[in-house]
Amino acid sequence: MLAACADAPDEEVVDEEPEEEVDEEPEEEVDEDEEAVEEDEPEDEPAEETDFLACQITDTGGVDDRSFNQTVWEGFQQAEEELGVEIAVLESESEADFDPNIRAFIDRGCDLIVTVGFLLGDATAEAAEANPDQLFAIVDFAFEDETYDNVREIVFETDEAGFLAGYVAAGTTESGIIGTYGGINIPTVSIFMDGYLAGAEYYNEEHGTDVAVEGWDGDDGLFTGDFESQDEGRRVTDSLLEGGADVIMPVAGPVGLGTATAIEDFGEGLMIWVDTDGYVSAPEFSDLMLTSVLKRMDVASFTVIEEVINDEFEGGLFVGTLENEGVGIADFHDHEDTVPDEVRDAIDELRQGIIDGEISVDPADY
Repeated sequence: MLAACADAPDEEVVDEEPEEEVDEEPEEEVDEDEEAVEEDEPEDEPAEETDFLACQITDTGGVDDRSFNQTVWEGFQQAEEELGVEIAVLESESEADFDPNIRAFIDRGCDLIVTVGFLLGDATAEAAEANPDQLFAIVDFAFEDETYDNVREIVFETDEAGFLAGYVAAGTTESGIIGTYGGINIPTVSIFMDGYLAGAEYYNEEHGTDVAVEGWDGDDGLFTGDFESQDEGRRVTDSLLEGGADVIMPVAGPVGLGTATAIEDFGEGLMIWVDTDGYVSAPEFSDLMLTSVLKRMDVASFTVIEEVINDEFEGGLFVGTLENEGVGIADFHDHEDTVPDEVRDAIDELRQGIIDGEISVDPADY
C-alpha cells in the first residue's frame, strides 16, 4: 500500500519535449515519454490511509475455515482496501486462548476488537467491563442480562434463511430423507437446524408429503463436539448417508468439509453449506453444493469498522434478518435444474411471508 501511495512523476517531466539536435535513437526518447505518461495515470486510486487498527479474534475454527471466521475476516480485508485501515488477527486454538488474545490486542492499542463466535461471549463481556474505553464487537452473541456501551452485539436470524434451505431440500430430495448435524450444541448452531427442520415440515404441510429430517428434532440431534475435526464430520455424514439422507446440511464450519469428502466417496448426495456461499469458498466441492445459508458477517464487520471511523459507533444489538438482507440463501449454481421449478418459484413468496410474519420458522409450530 505504501508503494501505491508514492508520488507520481512531476507534470513537467511528462510534458518535456526532446531537443531538436538530439536525433539519435528517437524511438527510445518517445518510449520514455510514453512511459512517463503511463506512470502519471495510475489504474486504481489507492485507499486513503487512516490511523486506525482493526483487530479480529477467531473462534477455534481459524481464520481460513471457509465459514464464519473467514467471512468476518473478508469484511476486514475490504476495510483495509477501501478505508485504508490496518488490520490484524489472532487465531484461537482453544478456549484457553480467548482471554490472552483479547489482552494482547488491548495492549497493542486496537481501535476496535471484533471477537467471533458464541464461545467468546464471557471473555468479551469481562474485557469490555474492565476496559470501558476499548471498543468491541462480537459476532454471534447477544448478552442476556446487560448491554455494554462499548460492545456492538451482532447476531443473525439464520433460522429464517435455514427455513428456505429446508424447504428446498425437502422439495429436491429423491429419497424422502434429508439430514443435518452441528459442531457444538449452542444456540448459534441449532438456530440453523431449527429453520431447516421448520422449512421441511412446512413443505410437507403444503404438499402432503412426509419428508423426514434426520439429525435434529427441534430439541436434540447429531453433533461432532467441535469445529475442527473433518474426520468427525465424515463419520456423522456416513451415518446419515447410510440411513438414506441425500441432502445434508452441516453447521460446523470446516468440519463440513468432511461431509463433502464423504458424499464424494459415497457417489451420490448433495449438501447445503452455511455462513458463506460454499460454491465459492469450497470450489473443489462446488458440484456437491445445492445451495448455502448465508450469514453476511463480512458486511457486518466492515460496517462496524466504518462506524467507528466515522464516530457513529453505538453499543447494543444488531440483528441480521431476511428483511435487512443480513441473511439469505445462495444461488443454486450448477443445480439450477436439479431444484424443481415449483420450488424455485416459491422462494420469493416464502421469503416475503417470513418477513411479514405470516410464516413461522419455529419447528414447534408444525
